[in-house]
Amino acid sequence: MSSLFNLFTSPFLLLTFISLSLSLSSASLITPATGSRSLLRAINDGVDQPDFAVDLNATNFDEVLKDTPATYAIVEFFAHWCPACRNYKPQYEKVARLFNGANAVHPGIILMTRVDCANKINTKLCDKFSVMHYPSLYWGPPSKFVGGGWDGKNDKSEIRPIEDGRTADRLLKWINTQLGSSYSLEDEKYENDHLHSNMSDPIQIARAIYDVEEATAFAFDIIVHHKMIKPDTRATLIKFMQLMVAHHPSRRCRRGSADLLVNFDDLYPSNKWLADKPESENSTGHGLQGKFDICGKEVPRGYWMFCRGSKNDTRGFSCGLWVLLHSLSVRVEDGESQMAFTTTCDFIHQFFMCDECREHFYNMCSRVSTPFTSTRDFVLWLWSTHNEVNMRLKKTEESLKTGDPKFPKTIWPTKHLCSACYNNHDQNEESSSIDWDRDEVFKFITNYYGNMLVSLYKEKDKQHIQMKVNAASEEILQSTNALVVPVGAALGIAVASCLFGALACFWRSRQKNRKPRRR
Repeated sequence: MSSLFNLFTSPFLLLTFISLSLSLSSASLITPATGSRSLLRAINDGVDQPDFAVDLNATNFDEVLKDTPATYAIVEFFAHWCPACRNYKPQYEKVARLFNGANAVHPGIILMTRVDCANKINTKLCDKFSVMHYPSLYWGPPSKFVGGGWDGKNDKSEIRPIEDGRTADRLLKWINTQLGSSYSLEDEKYENDHLHSNMSDPIQIARAIYDVEEATAFAFDIIVHHKMIKPDTRATLIKFMQLMVAHHPSRRCRRGSADLLVNFDDLYPSNKWLADKPESENSTGHGLQGKFDICGKEVPRGYWMFCRGSKNDTRGFSCGLWVLLHSLSVRVEDGESQMAFTTTCDFIHQFFMCDECREHFYNMCSRVSTPFTSTRDFVLWLWSTHNEVNMRLKKTEESLKTGDPKFPKTIWPTKHLCSACYNNHDQNEESSSIDWDRDEVFKFITNYYGNMLVSLYKEKDKQHIQMKVNAASEEILQSTNALVVPVGAALGIAVASCLFGALACFWRSRQKNRKPRRR
């Protein structure tokens, strides 16, 4: 006991004990959630990213597959130590080149991914899909992989193993058999003779939501790159962003537009003296570019889906911008119709880079003499304007042979899309004086650019929101569990303090009881 007392009464050892207790408490303040995130970042930072196939793991598997606009997904389960897997990677990449990335030859059709089962964080994920050998390939709709699995027995499952895909040629042959396509490893970007005209398929408009996001991001990139935000144009841009905050069909674009509006005055001051200062002298110094992702970090993706042309220089952005304008028009309220009309006209006139196009559009705006009083007025005006533009460009493209042979300009909607829109069903669609049933046209456009446009997106958005809720619940649970660690640390500190206090009292009492030393 005496030796124990001497141990604790040694000032150096006592301070060392307390310091150790404090160090342990500080270390324990790192919650399990923080530690795991740091570990995952370290793991991800050390991995060489493939050129085309997307690396997935247990932390991002559901997230990526929920968000992809692709119709199908292929997941390769492999192990990095497996020689056959390493030899197969170049074969898999040859096929992934066709479908993945900004320069994909056939974008938006198949998302090709891989999961490393040798990574311990993926053990449960690989077990869910009954991976018995490497590499293993699975095929199915992306949504079926989310939260799902494959037991190797369910014949009715939409997830299926790919048994014959051990070379690039054999894998692509398997894909072509499933899709009825004729893709080739030699295919080049946008030169696809087998591209189907999605304008005749009303279901395809659901995929256009991704092109609306792409067009929105692309438009703002142009505006920033060409420094088009000036004292005389900023008011128009603000109004257009207000329109997007309220009525953009994409939730992430609405959120991004709102974030941009909140900070707009700091980025682009209305004071002319501040606005004319060099950007490096401005209070923010960054401007729009690089600071705001108008539709999220995932956008732009670098490719078009609904608006994809059969050639590199056709459709794309112009198509996406039209879809954006139509989708805004069907969502405004009656009392907003005139404001939406003037804002759209001013936005195109001040920010669209094609001189001839914007002047022609603004001339059509100038012909409107009576203010709009209803959503119907604005929707039908934009529809008729779009048809007028199509007819003007149709003549030019036919004479110069510059049009897209797969997507020639035409009067819209076609009879295939809306036969009820035509009062005279025998009338030629190419006629410039079609007898339209404008009530049916309005009904069709409202549904086409409203409910049908966001049908697929809404389902994915619901899944995304649910995933966020689950993640938040998990964070709360982790935070709750993490409280045990700081409380334990605090208890350690309290014990050390009590020991120190007890020892101090004991030492003082001994000092008092000691007899004075004789002189």
